[in-house]
Amino acid sequence: MTVIGEMRFERTLDRLLQDARPGERFEAWTFDDRASRVRAERALAERGIEARIRSAYKPLVHALREEIDLAGVERIELHYPVHADAPPNRFRLEAYPLAALVGNRPLDMAPHAAGDLVYRLRLHRADGIEVREVFAPNRVHRDEAGTRLLSPTGWLRRAGEPDGRRLATDYEAVFDEALRLVANHAFGAGEPFFEELHVGMTLPAADEPLGFAEEASSLREALHEDLYFSLLAHFGRRSGHAAGERRLRPGQIVPEVAMGPEARLRVALRSFQPTRPAPAHEEIVETAREPLSPQAVARALERIGGERFLAQSRAGRPVEARYHRGTDAAVVISGGQHANETTGTVGALRAALRLATRPGAHFTVSPLENPDGTEIHRRLRAQDPAHMHHAARYTGFGDDLEHRELADGEGEEAVRRMAVAASGACLHLNLHGYPAHEWTRPLSGYVPAGFAQWTLPKGFFLIARHHPGWEPQTEELLDRVTRHLAAMPALLAENQRQIALYERHAGETGFTYRNGWPCFVSADSRAAVPVTLVTEYPDETIGGEAFAAGHAAQMEAVLAAYEAWQAIMALG
Repeated sequence: MTVIGEMRFERTLDRLLQDARPGERFEAWTFDDRASRVRAERALAERGIEARIRSAYKPLVHALREEIDLAGVERIELHYPVHADAPPNRFRLEAYPLAALVGNRPLDMAPHAAGDLVYRLRLHRADGIEVREVFAPNRVHRDEAGTRLLSPTGWLRRAGEPDGRRLATDYEAVFDEALRLVANHAFGAGEPFFEELHVGMTLPAADEPLGFAEEASSLREALHEDLYFSLLAHFGRRSGHAAGERRLRPGQIVPEVAMGPEARLRVALRSFQPTRPAPAHEEIVETAREPLSPQAVARALERIGGERFLAQSRAGRPVEARYHRGTDAAVVISGGQHANETTGTVGALRAALRLATRPGAHFTVSPLENPDGTEIHRRLRAQDPAHMHHAARYTGFGDDLEHRELADGEGEEAVRRMAVAASGACLHLNLHGYPAHEWTRPLSGYVPAGFAQWTLPKGFFLIARHHPGWEPQTEELLDRVTRHLAAMPALLAENQRQIALYERHAGETGFTYRNGWPCFVSADSRAAVPVTLVTEYPDETIGGEAFAAGHAAQMEAVLAAYEAWQAIMALG
């Protein structure tokens, strides 16, 4: 291991305690959980200091939980700020999931033109209207690429200072220092630059569930996301790639942000870590309530049987597929391309186990295509199972395997090439997922750059891509599959709930609908097969019954698509 740098940071709350003088009054906004801020307020009060310490992260949501009483409120008007250096819906997104937290009360949201960064609330009660204002501290700055951003920041407002000033916080400092250490390090000349770039941190910030679905205020998760994608962008610029290039191969970038008593940072280069042992309990595919271990996946593939295809990851882990040769029209089934999208792996296995008993079944299944990412996900999930962990998204090379060129050589993607070549399939069922709760990058403009449409869950939807001339078959496939899924009442109801909330806070989804089911459809000739159907289930952070429901939905989509494809191909 090579340590690039390490550092400890003074906690902002401690600095406020040290600097305050008896008799003072002030307001502060910091990146701390509620319990820590309340303890600091009480310690200050014991010294005769009147202080109110609020959250700089999602300030409106925290104000509603901590200060604003909705008892007796019959209707709410919210006027949110807009800013030239942020998307128009930025502060409506930051207010998420307000529309769900206020219950059945009518909520009207509209931008205001005042030019300040203040949320204005009008709370309608039977006896009158209460007006409340919630300040949202932000700063305009530039990222490494020179893009202007408006990002949440700490703030300090003393008595007699109506505006106050920015308060540089420990949360921001640890992020900046991590980026600085990496930017100043002399890596090798070409990709990949390392096996694992480990950004180890501790923060005294507990997750705070918001009491709605999978939503929580998680400063540690948000910092992981911001670090990972900021560092990915850094290496893209270092290599001369276009922004968002998925063929970039820096190696594995792994921010590991743990709970701890103080803010600490260590950036180091490490070798690939060994595979974690399987759980002591037996993992059964059909009843899985959490992501499966690679060992459980291998056992399920043995049950499926058929011809074995094998490739190898960068770290030397096996990538296995099975081929059932039959008389039906062949279908390729894959899962686990992005290793933190976990219901697809189980859904693919469950569907393949069913198909393996069908006379004439003709399919391949590769349920865990990214074992190096899976190992990162297992490691991080053991610490924080409800976090998104996008560091596990890509492979040991740090790339998205679907976007590799054939000249890149044999790697994880080789099992797909073998599957298509052996089966002659014209349909690829590619099972994916995305975050089941809000995804933010608070120190880089709040909205994840390049992923704005994925910031909030919006149900289980389908993406269909087809080669020129294959549009009729694609539309028929979507018609049959969506009719099947739309006939599942619980799944349809959850879709409608998530889409409605998404539209309240983010705006239009961009979906087109088939039989009331959300879809995206496009012509795309890049794929190896004429028709690709991608499933997108909001699964990155779920477990228990929600996870079981997710992989059941993935299985149903595969089985419906397989059955539909047989009818479509029989028609010629």
